[in-house]
Amino acid sequence: MTESRTLWWDDALGGIRYIEQTLLPSEYTIIDCTSVDRLATAIRRLEIRGAPALGVAGAFGVALAARSCAAKTFPEFCALVEKDAALLRSTRPTAINLAWGIDRVMARMIRKKDIVSAQKAALDEAEQIAREDTDCCHAIGKHGALLLPDTCTVLTHCNAGALACSSWGTALGVIRSAIQAKKKVNVISCETRPLLQGARLTAWELSRDAIPVTVITDSMAAHFMRAGTIDAVVVGADRITEDAVFNKIGTYMHAICARHHEIPFYVAAPISTFDRIKRESDVIIEERGRDEVTTMGNRVFVPPEAAVKNPAFDATPMELVTAIITENGIIRPPFAMDDVFPDKD
Repeated sequence: MTESRTLWWDDALGGIRYIEQTLLPSEYTIIDCTSVDRLATAIRRLEIRGAPALGVAGAFGVALAARSCAAKTFPEFCALVEKDAALLRSTRPTAINLAWGIDRVMARMIRKKDIVSAQKAALDEAEQIAREDTDCCHAIGKHGALLLPDTCTVLTHCNAGALACSSWGTALGVIRSAIQAKKKVNVISCETRPLLQGARLTAWELSRDAIPVTVITDSMAAHFMRAGTIDAVVVGADRITEDAVFNKIGTYMHAICARHHEIPFYVAAPISTFDRIKRESDVIIEERGRDEVTTMGNRVFVPPEAAVKNPAFDATPMELVTAIITENGIIRPPFAMDDVFPDKD
């Protein structure tokens, strides 16, 4: 089974290399990124996407800012790197991992006393975050594989695979680990409008690994649930509060349908995706551009007089979630942050 990297630091380049995800599946391209502005553009354009991958990208982004900073004094250095960090934080407001990765590297960096030591600390911490992410995904996969029947069909939404992490994946990590455990798993991948991450990315990943995958339109999911085709739903998450799971728009619909048809609905996500402070009502849902909905290729499918709404995420209430799969194990209802962060108080 393929375990390729999604993004990584390249010492010879002095910057970040990553798979350009907007070009898949027709074109596999590695981009060299040597500036924070270019990284911010890549994140906004979804060249890099997926909650854990954004955490790693944010971490490497701070390392890149530190490496390229021309400050003469340590206070000036910290201020300039924080300015770049703020730019990166602003690119995707809903996904919590991005800020988590940035803040973790910043916290280690500013404990140093000089620029050279801070630059080294930033890169060391970012590399550690990338390694931890891979280990985390394998642990999530191992725990989640236990939940799947020996022979089953799993529905997933968007892309929570290796492309959304440093490697292996969260929701797709569960599927990969189940197959490694000799279970027979077929996957139904919802296309995930408007940007087709399920059709373009999930189907590409699974096809590379020779994992059986069938792509359906988002509106077909309930039909297949009612037909008895689907045994479980496994999705990722971009933020988990105490009362809701934020994931790609359309996830809430699948959760409702799964509950009606008595199909388990699992969320696979690392602890870094949990937000111990905010509740659903506090979280900003990212609203993306009109063209993502109205246009495919060179064709426009919506008349210019018609209004368009394009929220990137929705919130699924916790009462619709069967279990959350983390690197530390499986969390079941009633969900509480004390289960995730025992030292919360």
